[in-house]
Amino acid sequence: MVKTASNGIKELSMGIAVVILAAGKGTRMNSDLPKVLHPIAQVPMLAHAIKSAQATDPDHIVVVAGNGADAVRKATAEYAPDAQVVLQEEQLGTGHAVAQAKAVLGDYDGDILVLYGDTPFISDQTIANIATARANADLVVLGFHAADPGRYGRLVTDGDTLEKIVEYKDASEEERAITLCNSGVMAARAADMFDWIDATGNENASGEYYLTDCVEIARTRGKTTICVICDEAETLGVNSRAQLAEAEAAFQSRARAEAMENGVTLYAPDTVHFAYDTVIGRDTVVEQNVVFAPGVTVESGATIRAFSHLEGCHVARGGIIGPYARLRPGAELSEDVRIGNFVEIKNALIGEGSKVNHLSYVGDAEIGSGSNIGAGTITCNYDGVMKHKTTIGNDVFVGSNTLLVAPVTLGNKSMTATGAVITKDVQAEALAIARVDQVNKPRMAVKLFDILRKRKAKRNSETS
Repeated sequence: MVKTASNGIKELSMGIAVVILAAGKGTRMNSDLPKVLHPIAQVPMLAHAIKSAQATDPDHIVVVAGNGADAVRKATAEYAPDAQVVLQEEQLGTGHAVAQAKAVLGDYDGDILVLYGDTPFISDQTIANIATARANADLVVLGFHAADPGRYGRLVTDGDTLEKIVEYKDASEEERAITLCNSGVMAARAADMFDWIDATGNENASGEYYLTDCVEIARTRGKTTICVICDEAETLGVNSRAQLAEAEAAFQSRARAEAMENGVTLYAPDTVHFAYDTVIGRDTVVEQNVVFAPGVTVESGATIRAFSHLEGCHVARGGIIGPYARLRPGAELSEDVRIGNFVEIKNALIGEGSKVNHLSYVGDAEIGSGSNIGAGTITCNYDGVMKHKTTIGNDVFVGSNTLLVAPVTLGNKSMTATGAVITKDVQAEALAIARVDQVNKPRMAVKLFDILRKRKAKRNSETS
């Protein structure tokens, strides 16, 4: 039976457990970092597989770790706190890897969908297609037609029936001529899959327990086996730094195309870089050389100007950001806010229509509506041990080069003089002046330069 989640994705059977294989060492990466933790779109590859798994609204997510298990466990907890991690101490093949999930899923009365931590681009639609096929078959395998089949396993079919999967090392010349290839992704009832895996052997060229052997075993037991075909681009696996770069380029290309299709203007698409979860509304303009790190939402009608970097922030309608602006995690910008060049905002709420236009740092702060923050303003939020908050009311004018030493509050319609160091609260409608009086000393500049030149001459003579 197929049920449909709230996001429209069809789930397998009455429930689904997703097993993500993430135990490989990735020797060709030439890295101490586990292969599945190398980043694509600024998050580990594993996070992409987890995102695909979460789209099914699963009962369980089980990550099979091996090399670098502690790091994989930590990353899993970050992106899927409810997921369970099991350990494959010896890497004895894909069948052996899935078998490690039996300790968690042995009594599970639902389906298993097997995904791969180093194959990050399986789409929600493809998973939905697998679900539809699973309603009419005992085992579903995801295949693709490869432009260059290379060393992929081949899918041997007879009409709609998948007869077997042959690994390249074990394939005949006739089988190697087949272009329909195995992605590794498959789905079946959990109890069936574990039974089939228990029946596999390792009498093959690699001496491993292949998950792919489940197809022939299922057929010998009278089960129906079929394949679902997806675009080859979805099955892109990452085994080297070069392939990692290819995967990054493929992700960015799709993200840019999707953004423009959704009504976003990109002046120079190839220079804009998205994270895996970037959300941008229609009629937003993104200029050249903009980077979106994870956790960014930009609403409709905003402008993100050139050379800006956004991370963990929200920009409301009509906002103008940059150029050369940096929005850090916790930056919450209300409608029609302007953030100008060389301005950094962190963990701060900026009220509707307020402006921070030049060379300023605003951190751990709350600014009301209609306020203007002058050039060179800094919220001094850190005392070396703790962070403190700056609160600025509505319609406040902060003079240029003001230091706001938190915790401090500026009331509505107040003002600070240029160059002020504000250490005390400023009441509403008050002007705060906090600087020493200027003193001009006649001819002191000439005398001082004369002293400095004599010192320089003496130093030069002593070192010559």
